[in-house]
Amino acid sequence: MSEPLLEVRNLRVSFRTRTGTVTAVDGISFTVDPGEVVGLVGESGSGKSVSMLTVLRLIDNPNCVIEGEVLFKGNDLLTMSDADLRSIRGREIAMIFQDPMTALTPVYTAGWHISEQIRAHEKVSKKAANDRAIQLLTSVGIPNAESRVNSYPHEFSGGMRQRVVIAMALSCNPSLLIADEPTTALDVTIQAQILELLRDLQSEFGASIVLITHDMGVVSQMANRVMVMYGGRLVEAGSRLDVMREPAHPYTWGLMGSIPPTDGTRAVRLAAIPGAPISPSDSDRDRCLFAPRCTFATDSCRPQPGLIEHRPGHSDACIIPFSERAQRRTEALAPMRART
Repeated sequence: MSEPLLEVRNLRVSFRTRTGTVTAVDGISFTVDPGEVVGLVGESGSGKSVSMLTVLRLIDNPNCVIEGEVLFKGNDLLTMSDADLRSIRGREIAMIFQDPMTALTPVYTAGWHISEQIRAHEKVSKKAANDRAIQLLTSVGIPNAESRVNSYPHEFSGGMRQRVVIAMALSCNPSLLIADEPTTALDVTIQAQILELLRDLQSEFGASIVLITHDMGVVSQMANRVMVMYGGRLVEAGSRLDVMREPAHPYTWGLMGSIPPTDGTRAVRLAAIPGAPISPSDSDRDRCLFAPRCTFATDSCRPQPGLIEHRPGHSDACIIPFSERAQRRTEALAPMRART
């Protein structure tokens, strides 16, 4: 087997505040293999974006404390010099940010954004960089790219701006692409087009992708492997088929229960996760963080269980006996239904 392209070891990210320490990422470890699409899923505030921004060292707040290792092709990004890191950002690792409008500078054209990144990493002329920008805009499905290369961000629709950001991220053929909620605020038609575009580009360029999302439907269409986060921790990890067909953690059951059924009896009300997500400032972290919202929680949920591999390649952080999971999962996923 090939070595992982990215290996994160026991990553912890916390922030010092006036009211105490806020823990955003609490000791996660995972790998991303060459050519693999990994879905990182969870509610807002679960630590998905912070963990991947930390991988690129884009969090430079002086009150931020980062621990652990982030190995990219065997080199630790967290201890790397700024000059070496700049040579990797954009060229080896690129990121599609969640909001394309704020990811693009409004006073510069789409072509300038793409050309600037190309010329930052490659010794090419302005004309060559602009020609490549046109090719990239064409490849991501922007019509009349020869003229639209000179358009400003506000002259594009939301879906088109997202395509510009994708073109910019792919401009230097990165080995790893981090896509942070790439379909947020897009209608379902444009969302489907963006996901199809990412699939085609991943196949064409062969890049690995970490797809950050809260949408299990997006994960089911894109990912080879799924990692579920809650409260800054990984609570389940496995192949897409294992996690989607036989989710093992009660939090994953809750996420799956929020998906409207497409066949059978019409649902009156979807299964909902009770309560609210845990606050990052919660200091009582020596327990299962999902226990206050879990229907099946007991006193045995303290201390916090680590990831346990019950089946090859499929692990979760729950103490419910594995032999009882199928029945508990059925109870958790059963929505209230109307009579047909």
